[in-house]
Amino acid sequence: MEEKLSRELLSVLDRDVDFLPDKPEETAESTLAALWLTAAGEPTSAAGAVERQLPALDRRQQDELRAMVRRRVAGTPLAHITGRQQFMGIELLTTAEALIPRKETELLGRAAVRQLEKIEQRVDHPVVMDVCTGAGNLAVAMALHCPSCRVHAADLSEDAVALAQKNFVFHGIDGRCRVCTGDLFAAFDDRDVMGKMDLITCNPPYISTARVGEMDHEIHDHEPSLAFDGGAFGIKILHRLIKEAPRYLKESGWLAFEVGLGQGEAMIKRMRKKYSYTEVSPLVDGNGEIRGIIARNGGAK
Repeated sequence: MEEKLSRELLSVLDRDVDFLPDKPEETAESTLAALWLTAAGEPTSAAGAVERQLPALDRRQQDELRAMVRRRVAGTPLAHITGRQQFMGIELLTTAEALIPRKETELLGRAAVRQLEKIEQRVDHPVVMDVCTGAGNLAVAMALHCPSCRVHAADLSEDAVALAQKNFVFHGIDGRCRVCTGDLFAAFDDRDVMGKMDLITCNPPYISTARVGEMDHEIHDHEPSLAFDGGAFGIKILHRLIKEAPRYLKESGWLAFEVGLGQGEAMIKRMRKKYSYTEVSPLVDGNGEIRGIIARNGGAK
């Protein structure tokens, strides 16, 4: 019976779901596995489900699984159904109130962790900040990879802040991670953090307002536009970030952030020309595209 159900639902998913390239871990097989485990009361991400053995389902659970498949076919993101998404091998809680962490952001996450490991060699307890934190994926990754660090996070959305806090509790790191509501650095406008950050990370909105409406309906209809809309040219938040970050960084602190396709070269030139960032380096993906930047603070000119 369950083998028949598996073949039936796998065929439906393969035929009726348009899997998006920004979530390469999602296939018909991994989606079915994730939904199956969720129906069994073991919510799991697509990436986390592929290696798991699928348990037997009773009649109620089978009906719930069919309902989940219908929701997925209708366009509801998998992570909103399972309530889980994996980022850098870490299972995270997800809701419709914040951006679903993407595989592409792991490029930034890995660069941040590498830099944090270097900082750890000369600083006993690094202090880091993640703005536009969303679900808190970058903040969680840094906290788990560097148990000695303290993390400050912020997001403009109160719902995203609540989700990030849940992820801190979920991973048992809420004792050294705090998250606040505020517009970029506004949540931290106090003496406790100014000039004291060893590393600041950010995955800001960088899609132009005109293009937000052209995004796939699975994204446009289900994820908050606040997490995507970067203004008329998609660079409004990026410009604010590189301008304001030096106030919060130590003199030799680091800024690492994600950029959209085609934005990297201009941002690098701006950081070198208008500001005193040093060691400005692109983060290049497997296609040779600049998808992030990391630079050392030298103070504003």
